[in-house]
Amino acid sequence: MFNAKTTERMTYIEIDSPDQLGVLLQRGSRINQYVFRNLDFTPVTEMAANRIFTDCIFLGCTLPEPVREALGRSCLIFPQIDVPYNVHRSTLYSPEELYAGYDPAHPETQSTCYDGRVYSHYLEQGKTTRNLRITLARSLHDHSISDALHDFLGSYDERRLVGIMGGHGLLRTDAAYRKVARISKQLTEAGYLMISGGGPGAMEATHLGAWFADRTDEELDEAIELLRVAPSFRDEGWLATAFEVRQRWPQERYESLGVPTWLYGHEPATPFATHIAKYFDNSIREDGILTIAKGGIIYSPGSAGTLQEIFQDAVQNHYLSFGYASPMVFLDSDYWTTQMPVYPLLEELLSKGRYKNLILSLSDDESDVIAEIRKFTTK
Repeated sequence: MFNAKTTERMTYIEIDSPDQLGVLLQRGSRINQYVFRNLDFTPVTEMAANRIFTDCIFLGCTLPEPVREALGRSCLIFPQIDVPYNVHRSTLYSPEELYAGYDPAHPETQSTCYDGRVYSHYLEQGKTTRNLRITLARSLHDHSISDALHDFLGSYDERRLVGIMGGHGLLRTDAAYRKVARISKQLTEAGYLMISGGGPGAMEATHLGAWFADRTDEELDEAIELLRVAPSFRDEGWLATAFEVRQRWPQERYESLGVPTWLYGHEPATPFATHIAKYFDNSIREDGILTIAKGGIIYSPGSAGTLQEIFQDAVQNHYLSFGYASPMVFLDSDYWTTQMPVYPLLEELLSKGRYKNLILSLSDDESDVIAEIRKFTTK
């Protein structure tokens, strides 16, 4: 069945398999407003050459000369670019794809798996390279990720998209790690899609909790005990123990979304996220997480990055950028009022009218955090 893009954002129909292409070519002589992705037209050269293509887009396709001659001037052709990643992907990454080639028994394969190779290329070319071919490849890749992300989220109620923000330095041995995982587990069980930056620390805890939805708390605790042997992502065994937990407690029912970036490629993406939207451009990634999580964001302790996200989120809510404000739930009273006193500042600015529309709450209790999110959904 064709993947029709019927929203106002896009009116094209995507064709990304040889079977879809064959059916389309048999339908008629005029083909208008289609996107063809990563397809080889060689086996259907004769049939395609006898069709009239108008306002179509060809992404990474192999187009024999007779087919090219059949394309109207309104068609756009974007070839593949010689880089170690597909710039015209049609889906988000899975952990299996991102870590293809990684062997937990051989830690050195982390640098030679798919993700490692892309990161090495990213560093070799320069994070801020002026090589137009490379910047174009990265931009096309990130555009395809954003398009795939839009498709993926289309099946969810936007008020059930909830983010958890927090530091990558949170250790698996910290009490807050277990608390974040339990919150995420319960919200996933209640039908929410949990979203994070997709890295280690509080981000990993988010996806671990979602992975263990509908399992017992004892099983989650047992998994965390297994993970504790490598508390930090800097410890050897951090990634291997994650894959060990996945193998011991497999699941295919529940989804979660991680949104990491190769800018911080030294921080491995958590394999507990079932869907991974990995970007080159960190600004797109950061803005994207805050834009996606319309069901609210839970802020666990973090440092400068989390602080930046808090105020970006506050601005969106103040201006009702998406038509309404979403909850900003702060987990750990002492941290957010004493160590990083953001919460009293936001309250004061809200009381003075400097900020409007903010839905603020602060708690140390998991049930309170969950209740704040669920209360918003049921309004």
